[in-house]
Amino acid sequence: MSFIELLLTAVALSMDAFAVSTCKGLNLRAMNWKRAGIIGLFFGGFQALMPLVGWLLGSQFEHLITSVDHWIVFGLLSLIGGKMIFDAVKGGDEDGCAVEDKLNLKELIGLSFATSIDALAVGISFAFLNVKILPSVAVIGVTTCLISMAGVAIGQKFGAKYQDRATLVGGIVLVAIGLRILLSHLGIIG
Repeated sequence: MSFIELLLTAVALSMDAFAVSTCKGLNLRAMNWKRAGIIGLFFGGFQALMPLVGWLLGSQFEHLITSVDHWIVFGLLSLIGGKMIFDAVKGGDEDGCAVEDKLNLKELIGLSFATSIDALAVGISFAFLNVKILPSVAVIGVTTCLISMAGVAIGQKFGAKYQDRATLVGGIVLVAIGLRILLSHLGIIG
């Protein structure tokens, strides 16, 4: 996996966190960078931890499924990306952003976990692709942190206007990367 593909994967994975961060920014009267940083660190931390866990799990089973790993990677990325595309096309809930003016630790942990489940599956695929995991999770974590902080700022400034579009683009990117991996392993593209 090239650095550009890794960065695109990181951006795509961070779209759920971006959407939630946008919601968190909606109820800010003025931009609060400390709050944005805390949200970014939670989302980025979980988004980095989950692929590491997935990679550890995938590494344990790699020898059993090496002959079909490219199909598994394609399937996982297509399912994740397809769900993101479906969610974006379906549209968000009318009241999807709860109005609160403080951070709740339990809620933040729950949201961070929920938005990083897809990164667990990507981590499993990283094991099959023999991706160097530590630099990869660092890129994913930092990217998600920065995008989440931007989401808080955008939510505070513009509201939830762009969150469905961001989710759609993220889903398309994941499906495209999965397709490229599959076609490359099948020898159709170089």
